[in-house]
Amino acid sequence: MGKVVLVTGVARRLGGRFVRRIQRESDVERVIGVDAVPPEHHLGGADFVRADIRHPTIGKLLAEYGVHTVVHMDINGTPLGARGNRASVKETNVIGTMQLLGACQKAPSVQRLVVKSSTNVYGSAPRDPAVFSETTPPKSLPSGGFAKDTVEVEGYVRGFARRRPDVAVCVLRFANILGPCADSPLAEYFALPVLPTVIGYDPRLQFVHEKDAIEVLRIAASEPRRSTLNSGTFNIAGDGVLLLSQAARRLGRPTLPLLLPTLRWARTALRSLGITDFSPEQIRLLTHGRVVATTQMRETLGFEPEHTTAGALADYAHSRGPGLLPPETLARTIDRLAALLPAGAQP
Repeated sequence: MGKVVLVTGVARRLGGRFVRRIQRESDVERVIGVDAVPPEHHLGGADFVRADIRHPTIGKLLAEYGVHTVVHMDINGTPLGARGNRASVKETNVIGTMQLLGACQKAPSVQRLVVKSSTNVYGSAPRDPAVFSETTPPKSLPSGGFAKDTVEVEGYVRGFARRRPDVAVCVLRFANILGPCADSPLAEYFALPVLPTVIGYDPRLQFVHEKDAIEVLRIAASEPRRSTLNSGTFNIAGDGVLLLSQAARRLGRPTLPLLLPTLRWARTALRSLGITDFSPEQIRLLTHGRVVATTQMRETLGFEPEHTTAGALADYAHSRGPGLLPPETLARTIDRLAALLPAGAQP
């Protein structure tokens, strides 16, 4: 008999893709997908149960299906669909996690818990260290938004781990996820024809390809391979770092440097027009950046991403088409200008 895996947040594309992937594991007998709204994508052979994890009914599902592994992916920074709002997202992130963990604590069948977290727990501040490890405390705790949600969620998860030491708990702190199907706030920001930036700042950024995100979730939800351990907290990011200016050039998007108060006004204007909504914490990221160490991801978890940070951005850029200043066109223009100038002059 194989194990039963319950996955939350399957109405989002990443959750749906993970559900389809985990079904192919030989030791998985059944997959239960849970969300408050029906997914628009197919879930393969998984059973979908429409349930809100903020309500105690989630405990009945764990008992009814004899769930062995819970993969909690319903922790997000943006609403799902046009009807959502920040308040409902926070309730799902925090209250939903509390209810789910309470149900897991009472369910003797649950033996493994995987939580999709974020490197947002480290915040973004001017005095931050150059690189965050899993044990590096942030210089200033996030004061609001999704970052604060993730800090609270991880606190509840640590409490659960103390109460149920028999359950293997794995927390994955993802850097910004990119790829052809990515629907994250940063993906929406990079899709703008012109990228507003903070004048005088060029932050360092890391990305995770969505395929790598699916694969590391699969590893965390499975029995550990020889010489690896998939219990604990792990930073997840692709190799390498890109400056925001480098990312903009590779996307073919011109940047518009603004003073910080003006950028905040631009954020409000874009949100009112329904174009995008980059939060205050994303503005801090676009100001100060964030880089995390991934040594534990490789040496302990045993995961080696297939895509680098630059590769994840390249795949995302390919799926979105050329920007206003495609890198190839810009390079040809510079070469033509160089050919017209006298020898030794710079274009």
